[in-house]
Amino acid sequence: MAQLILIRHGQSQWNKENRYTGWVDVPLSKQGEQEAAEAGKKLADFKIDKVYTTPLQRANQTFRILWENTGKKDYILYRHHAGRLKDWAHFTSQENEPHIDAFIVEDFNERYYGDLQGLNKEESKKTFGEEQVRLWRRSYDVPPPNGEALKDTLERVLPTYKALVEEDLRSGKNVLIVAHGNSLRAISKHLEGISDNEILNLEIPTGTPIVYELDGDLKVKSKEVMVLR
Repeated sequence: MAQLILIRHGQSQWNKENRYTGWVDVPLSKQGEQEAAEAGKKLADFKIDKVYTTPLQRANQTFRILWENTGKKDYILYRHHAGRLKDWAHFTSQENEPHIDAFIVEDFNERYYGDLQGLNKEESKKTFGEEQVRLWRRSYDVPPPNGEALKDTLERVLPTYKALVEEDLRSGKNVLIVAHGNSLRAISKHLEGISDNEILNLEIPTGTPIVYELDGDLKVKSKEVMVLR
């Protein structure tokens, strides 16, 4: 059986300030750094063969802190899934040195919140009305202005997940994905067969490892949410 570990980044500065973040590249808060460190300690005994994260610093910062706190000695080698950095950052001499490949994948970014990005969530209710904001946030297929609905995020995430991660899992690799609340909800929906309506109730806490044991057909055998202290 292969293991798939999902971790939403630690609390970001805008999570702390209750603002819509989306694709804005904000750092972790102090609490987020602590969450990442605690997650690393919980994963110290796990074998991890491959990592996927995103270009947004709150995700790859979470992974860096997490990895340092596992006690593992392999250094992190960030690899890019697409673009010139993928094509030109090739190497040979270091291939046999102990390292962990962390692939940066833009398709695993957070839901794009469009015109809501940067707004305080409570203040947005005063601007647009509480019912309209509720519809944008909690419906499956109604996007905010110039943004993505959860359905759009899922349609962006899943083809890349199937092409990259499922190939690794089928070959027996244990995979860690450090990404964002809505991109991970999309993966969870796929793994667990969650309906369009039920997925709206799934919340993924910051900095918390979620460990899936998968069989040879990538069916979920078990799921553990490793609650932080």
